[in-house]
Amino acid sequence: MLTLVAFVVALGLLIAVHEYGHYRVAVACGVKVLRFSVGFGRAVYRWQPKRPRKGQSTEFVIGAFPLGGYVKMLDEREGLVAPEERHLAFNTQPLKSRAAIVAAGPLANLLLAIVLYTAVNWYGVQEPKPILASPVPGSVAERAGLRGGEQVESAAFDGEALRPLRSFEDLRWLLTRGALDGRDVRLQLALPGRGTTGETVLALSRLESREADVQLFRKVGIVGPWTAPVIGDVMPSGAAQRAGLRKGDRVLAVGQTPVVDGQQLRELIRGSTSQGQGLRQDWRLQRAGQTLEVPVQPDAVAEGDKTIGRIGAFVGAPPEFVTVRYGPVEGLSKGAERTWEVSVLTLRMMGRMVIGEASLKNLSGPLTIADYAGKSASLGLTQYLVFLALISVSLGVLNLLPLPVLDGGHLMYYLWEAVTGKSVSDAWMDRLQRGGIAVLLVMMSIALFNDVTRLFG
Repeated sequence: MLTLVAFVVALGLLIAVHEYGHYRVAVACGVKVLRFSVGFGRAVYRWQPKRPRKGQSTEFVIGAFPLGGYVKMLDEREGLVAPEERHLAFNTQPLKSRAAIVAAGPLANLLLAIVLYTAVNWYGVQEPKPILASPVPGSVAERAGLRGGEQVESAAFDGEALRPLRSFEDLRWLLTRGALDGRDVRLQLALPGRGTTGETVLALSRLESREADVQLFRKVGIVGPWTAPVIGDVMPSGAAQRAGLRKGDRVLAVGQTPVVDGQQLRELIRGSTSQGQGLRQDWRLQRAGQTLEVPVQPDAVAEGDKTIGRIGAFVGAPPEFVTVRYGPVEGLSKGAERTWEVSVLTLRMMGRMVIGEASLKNLSGPLTIADYAGKSASLGLTQYLVFLALISVSLGVLNLLPLPVLDGGHLMYYLWEAVTGKSVSDAWMDRLQRGGIAVLLVMMSIALFNDVTRLFG
């Protein structure tokens, strides 16, 4: 139920803001708006203002299906217009007014993202400290000399000035951009127990993969913050329960390998298979002040094209958290900066998918959005607001793409009109619209297929 409510609220808010952008600028430009609808299909609720604006008689509607919305304006191309109202029709407006009305929807979504990111920055959010877990064996981080336990004090793309790092989420975002853009990242580290600092460079430009998935972070080698190697909740009938492991057990060693953190323990468990079978391991652990030796044989499970070990228990204690909060000016600046960075990254990923440098598996549809809506809402208000900001940016950027059925396509028509002095002919408009619908349907089909594969496959 939470997932459904969070999804409907997210869609309703983002669509309403998008359409309100069109509506508000249309009214400001003197265009008569006939209907403002959030959702399609049968009207669930409708109303009209008791005191409408001069020249306006807008009907506001909430449709039964919330997967979209529209603003219907007076237009000679869509019906008869009385001579005395011709100056209120959309098609009779100057080019700059028509372009402004069309662009206002996506820009409203980008503005909403700035507001949401800013609100989170002002309110503050609990995030893990930027203390590094043990790197994944063979990863970029391991080759750079990281061992786990280092705290990242500042970071930047190689060649740029270092900037203070407040949380692990800031580091994750920097690594995501660096990995996808092929840019090396420089880290300034506080070394544990030594009171000294050091620097290292993560050679992300050498990564072969540019897929924004879990495997990308495994290649980088930094998949989470440092956590103590403690056993959490134990699942029924799993390897952990069969071995007699209990919640709160602290693992000191697996075989002859000392365990320093939860990430290292997870990697040791994952790698504990041979020929499709789990390997028996002798674990040394601490329980209620006593040291115990416990044999553990992880279950072998398939993950993609390989087999990994699982014990059926949560591994690793919660990381150490810090409250990240910004002042009024800095919070607004950071909100605008994050919106810009997410917009640019989204455009780059879309461009790479078009030219074949990135997989179409990165496309997500309504099922994935609904899933993440529910998960973010369950984590609290701030995480849900961050989710809304991310989807709002995606909606804004998507609508600015030069596809005829989208706002960006109409802006391309107006660019053609500005350059040539004449509008696109009706014949070409019809062809372009058909082509745009076909492309959009293909994208939606791929996104839905990815959703089903990701969630149920």
